[in-house]
Amino acid sequence: MSTTGLTADQVRADVAGLLGCDEAELTPDADLLDLGLDSIRIMGLIERWRAAGATGLEFADLAEQPRLRHWTAVLAGDDA
Repeated sequence: MSTTGLTADQVRADVAGLLGCDEAELTPDADLLDLGLDSIRIMGLIERWRAAGATGLEFADLAEQPRLRHWTAVLAGDDA
C-alpha cells in the first residue's frame, strides 16, 4: 500500500482528534478500542486517509490490530 502526504504525526493527530485527547497521550502500543475508538470512527479515518492518498487500505487492516504503531506501519506500507 502506498500513501501520499500522510505522516505518522498526521495519523496520531487524526486519531487524537477523534478521541478528544492530546496527541501526547497516545502511546504507540495503546489499544485504541479501549481508548474509545469504535468501528464507525475507524471507517471515518479510513475515508479521510484514502482522500489523503492511502490506497489499498481496508477496515480489517486496522481493526485486527488497533494500535497506533501498527496503523502507522500499515499506512507507511511496512510490515507490522
